[in-house]
Amino acid sequence: MKKGQTLTGIVERVDFPNKGIVATEDGSCVVKNVLPGQRVTFVVQKKRNGRAEGRLLQVEEPADLEIKSPCPHFGECGGCLYLSLPYEEQLKIKEQQVKKLLDGALASQREEWEFEGIKSSPVQTGYRNKMEFSFGDEFKGGPLALGMHKRGSFYDIVTTHSCRIVDEDYRRILSFTRDYFEGAGFYHRLTHMGWLRHLLVRKATRTGEILIALVTTSQADTRTDSESGKDFSLDRWKDELLKLELEGKITGVLHIVNDSVADVVRSDYTEILYGKDYFYEELLGLKFKISVFSFFQTNSLGAEVLYETVREYIGNLEDSEKVEDKGKAEPAKTVFDLFSGTGTIAQLMAPAAKKVIGVEIVEEAVKAARKNADLNGLTNCEFIAGDVLRVLDEVEEKPDLIVLDPPRDGVHPKALRKIIDYGVERMVYVSCKPTSLVRDLEMFSERGYVVEKAVAVDMFPWTSGVETCVLLSKLKSTQHIDVKIELDEMDLTKAES
Repeated sequence: MKKGQTLTGIVERVDFPNKGIVATEDGSCVVKNVLPGQRVTFVVQKKRNGRAEGRLLQVEEPADLEIKSPCPHFGECGGCLYLSLPYEEQLKIKEQQVKKLLDGALASQREEWEFEGIKSSPVQTGYRNKMEFSFGDEFKGGPLALGMHKRGSFYDIVTTHSCRIVDEDYRRILSFTRDYFEGAGFYHRLTHMGWLRHLLVRKATRTGEILIALVTTSQADTRTDSESGKDFSLDRWKDELLKLELEGKITGVLHIVNDSVADVVRSDYTEILYGKDYFYEELLGLKFKISVFSFFQTNSLGAEVLYETVREYIGNLEDSEKVEDKGKAEPAKTVFDLFSGTGTIAQLMAPAAKKVIGVEIVEEAVKAARKNADLNGLTNCEFIAGDVLRVLDEVEEKPDLIVLDPPRDGVHPKALRKIIDYGVERMVYVSCKPTSLVRDLEMFSERGYVVEKAVAVDMFPWTSGVETCVLLSKLKSTQHIDVKIELDEMDLTKAES
């Protein structure tokens, strides 16, 4: 097998997140965006240290279990990977991916641990509560497109008017907005010129409230249709939006100005065209105020499954030895919720804990967490804005239990050492990227922690994404060693004095 060679083979399996292992007569090659059992043709792009990587050219034969995709954009849009498989088969793939990674990471762990498989999403279509659609064109010089990036392309956009992971309200808002702005100039990522950038839509699953934001640059000179001279009034766009027949209710329409060269949704300036810049969502009996940029799990019903799992793994936070007059155990545990976002996990634990301290680097998310705690009448939650690595040096309280829900890249090694140094008996680690999780588990293992159990949760049906929840506990022998070291240090101090 050599670079530039075209080969055909059978996909044996797909490793996380989308790395197909294709077997050929010349050896195995990693090819992305394929499905187990497919016969594919690919071109070898890299060959290094005995490992080959290729680019898919064509699917010669489908897998035996493949079905007709319910979405016309599948294969062209870069969003979904498993839409041509029955949902049960997709779950099997994700379960096997997570189990394989954990088995490798825990191969040297002597203590038995339990893998509880994968929990499915309560709904498989129309589950997303947030979408960021991009403006562009499907090919150079083509008509205006609004939707998702083409698979494998940084520039080309597919108008996803029939996307299945969102509900009909999203599709109507997208189609209307694309048609309304036909002829307006969109932002070109190469030249950094143009007006239209993104359409952001958020919709609460429980309340049905909808927040819509149009993101543009400040380049008003590209706002007018060069051929017809039509000016694209944002007030008229807003008025027409409010006339759409939707199942949900629009609570806010915003115009966000973003002149950053990065292809991200951010705000240099935000104008409220209608209503307010937030809406409310409900989760497991709690109410949450969500703004445009608030971090909130994109699958509300799936988040309930995930957070119920976290609560189950945490177990009892009460101290049975401290009994009130009424015979009820008194909450005695202090819990750290690190990388807490808008404080969802913290607030779910608060009723059973003495105190919950959440740490989050995004200041807006911390402000939202504080407001949500007030909204839910929770007085034992404290939320701190800052980097976990720095904040832990400033917090005087010591935790009895720690919950970690870091970003995709996991926990910084220096921060992880500080977290482990607390020596708590149990930790719950929630990860949206199992490859980052297994890397961090190596340090936990080196410092005397073992995995008791783990489970995958399908928060993102049809895509390659999967959440993993792990319960870690400290080895009793390690705790005894820590105590002995402390006593030895005390004796040494007395002897010196």
